Amino acid sequence: MADTIQAVRGMNDVLPDEAPLWAFFEDTVRAWLHRYGYRRIRMPIVERTELFVRSIGEVTDIVEKEMYSFEDRLNGEQLTLRPEGTASCVRAVLQHNLLHGTGQRLWYEGPMFRHERPQKGRYRQFHQIGVEALGYADAEIDAELIVMGARLWADLGLTGIALQLNSLGSTEARLRHRAKLIAHLEAHVDLLDDDAKRRMHTNPLRVLDTKNPALQAMAAAAPRLLDDLDDADRAHFETVQRLVRAAGIDFTIEPRLVRGLDYYNRTVFEWVTTTLGAQGTVCAGGRYDGLIAQIGGKPAPGAGFAMGIERLLAMLVDAQVAVPAQAPDVYLVWAGDAPVAAHAWTVAEALRGAGLAVLMHAGEGGFKAQMKRADASGATVAVIVGDDEAARGDVAVKPLRGGGEQRRAAVAEAPATVRAAAMAA
Repeated sequence: MADTIQAVRGMNDVLPDEAPLWAFFEDTVRAWLHRYGYRRIRMPIVERTELFVRSIGEVTDIVEKEMYSFEDRLNGEQLTLRPEGTASCVRAVLQHNLLHGTGQRLWYEGPMFRHERPQKGRYRQFHQIGVEALGYADAEIDAELIVMGARLWADLGLTGIALQLNSLGSTEARLRHRAKLIAHLEAHVDLLDDDAKRRMHTNPLRVLDTKNPALQAMAAAAPRLLDDLDDADRAHFETVQRLVRAAGIDFTIEPRLVRGLDYYNRTVFEWVTTTLGAQGTVCAGGRYDGLIAQIGGKPAPGAGFAMGIERLLAMLVDAQVAVPAQAPDVYLVWAGDAPVAAHAWTVAEALRGAGLAVLMHAGEGGFKAQMKRADASGATVAVIVGDDEAARGDVAVKPLRGGGEQRRAAVAEAPATVRAAAMAA
């Protein structure tokens, strides 16, 4: 007998019992984004590898170690399963000329892929909500994106999520800071691990984001990019802070917050929690004014964020947030010969046509066994069809919650009778 095939490690099934939690989260997110005027965009899962190399940066963990890349056997193109959504979204906006004469507030949802060691909150296939505001240069947009996060945590009923802010400044500010940072790293070269030594001259900011405990003191003592901001960068960041404070949101300034993608400038932020162990970031983003030109478009500003769905769902479970059940309105109980079956089918479709969710019994089982299944289904009402109902062309409606008497109803009247029984439950 052949071994049972298992899912790829780090790529997980979402089972039916978990679906109501996902639906609750997705419904809440859609309503939240609608209130802020963001419109949905859908992009392909597979993109040309060059898109991510050019946007994310060659000297990053994602490009160097984590991307699922392969050669298209038909034409030899190098393709990649998307590891993040911003580059894909910007590519789509440029390809379809969506920035012509106007800005765009967009959002997307879907799976991303990174080849890394699976652990709680970190998977090889994971799902993100991404939000992008393209064509807007003002600090007000940065603040809007941050305030949106706080609003969502309230909508979801989540607490214990803290905001960290930093500014990476302009390209010129980072170049000024780069020389100071490299000098600091060279002075401590004996402490650096292999990754830090390799990045010291190619991407020194990423060294500050190290998770190596032996490098924490060295990184904490490094020169601060905040000290090299020019007047315009500083004014932009101060405006962001003022607007966030005005919204009543607490935050800390984290000078070592640099994000793992090379395209960020000016404002960067993370929403973090201590409830998920090592994977504490649940939402992160910032401004990326150079990315659109980097991908090949006419220079234009941009900002956005992404959040990990699995991590937020884990927080919802831990917080025991009440999630609406996805139960049918009606469980249709029936037993009998062909005329009874035909009548049961007619009743089920009539109820569905009236907008009710109907779970029709299938398989063996008499009325008593079916009523137990009806109760277990979570339905509010059982609609019963037997020989008598088939002969008369009607149904019996029995409340399953809150008491109430069983009633007969003509098929045309059954939807109203079901709704009345449900409201009385």
